[in-house]
Amino acid sequence: MTERRNWVSALNAIPSNELISTVEELTEDWIVRPKSIPQSGLGMLKIKDSAFNESFFLGEFPFASAWVEIVTPEGLSAEGAAQVMDDRVELAEALALCDAILSARVPGWEQISALVEKGMMIRKTISLERKQILARTQVDFSLLDDVGEENVET
Repeated sequence: MTERRNWVSALNAIPSNELISTVEELTEDWIVRPKSIPQSGLGMLKIKDSAFNESFFLGEFPFASAWVEIVTPEGLSAEGAAQVMDDRVELAEALALCDAILSARVPGWEQISALVEKGMMIRKTISLERKQILARTQVDFSLLDDVGEENVET
């Protein structure tokens, strides 16, 4: 099974409507309580200037977070959390629920685990495609040096 630190990344590769509907089906009979208020907004990327060691903000990015507790009809409880670079609270909540389901292996965890594996395959495919594109765009600059030497008159 994929490591916990990769769950959100893998699940984020799944189409959000598929992920949210799967989670809603699994949790419809459960008690879901927020441990903190789910939030969405903008995050700021802060970096220090290497020359003067002064901080500056490079830019903004969408950000949503959720922390939830679940209780199943059987009485099993678990907590899960997620932070994602997206502005949809419902996506962050679905990812947090997936984290809780997988971490405690409550009923239905196999469905979420299958989604994680599917997401990992999607991410691997995207990564391979990007590597192929990068390989096609590489330039051999040593050929430019050879051209210059042939045209030099002495």
